[in-house]
Amino acid sequence: MKSQIQNDLLRKLSVIPGKTISLEKDFNPGYIPPKLDKKQAAEELEKGVLRLADYQDKLYAQNRYALLILFQGMDASGKDGIIKHVLSGINPQGCQVYSFKAPSAEELDHDYLWRCFKALPERGRIGIFNRSYFEEVLIVRVHPQILDSQQLPPKTVSKDFWKNRYAEINQFERYLVRNGILVLKFFLHISREEQKKRFMERIEHPAKNWKFTLQDVKERAFWNDYQRVYEDCLKNTSTSWAPWYVIPADHKYFARLAVMQTLCQKLEELNLCYPTLTKEQQEGLRQAKELLLQEK
Repeated sequence: MKSQIQNDLLRKLSVIPGKTISLEKDFNPGYIPPKLDKKQAAEELEKGVLRLADYQDKLYAQNRYALLILFQGMDASGKDGIIKHVLSGINPQGCQVYSFKAPSAEELDHDYLWRCFKALPERGRIGIFNRSYFEEVLIVRVHPQILDSQQLPPKTVSKDFWKNRYAEINQFERYLVRNGILVLKFFLHISREEQKKRFMERIEHPAKNWKFTLQDVKERAFWNDYQRVYEDCLKNTSTSWAPWYVIPADHKYFARLAVMQTLCQKLEELNLCYPTLTKEQQEGLRQAKELLLQEK
């Protein structure tokens, strides 16, 4: 499955910068590679977890790069499940997860990137954003009344407002990449029918009731609006330095595997390795070994 997912398929899942897309026509949320079944996907995912753990260990030891992973998607698209299963082998000391909800009063007193900026991963670490600053060009665009709470100067909310936000986000991500933070963005593409099925499961199974709110269903009324703003966002914020990947999310086992393979491929391209010791450090190891051997 490595060559099948990491080569042609990854190119199909990526969004070409500036290209107009149709989520309905260009990306099938129910796609599964030929001959891939749940058992094979589980086996490949298990191997991928080990590979990812190895990359993370080297990332942490080298302390030169950081990895920022962003997950966006409609409710019930599987963001939490991917974080749980794909990153199950990660050392917690080298990883941090942030779930961005509605901004607090303190956060509203700052620019919209502030709360995400201060949550960025340190060098050697992996940062995961469950939703992110992209909410500011997604849900805020579907519900523009949210802007009223952001205390923006009236002149800034012009006809180029969304265009300007796209430009700001692109420059922000370029800044991150130039400073050694690899940015990978995943849009989990779920169909309206599959979302309904998962909502029903959350209602009917007591163990899943906590995941569900009435507002989740009410937002389905804006489904077409969300698809439209996602298409525009993906077109305008997929760049060569921080690309978007549209992950078919109707089948959880494939969505998890596709994210895993993408992460592994991109980390492999960094040529991560353990630090090379200086002569002084090697001499220190030699002396330490002699001291330990001399102990009685």
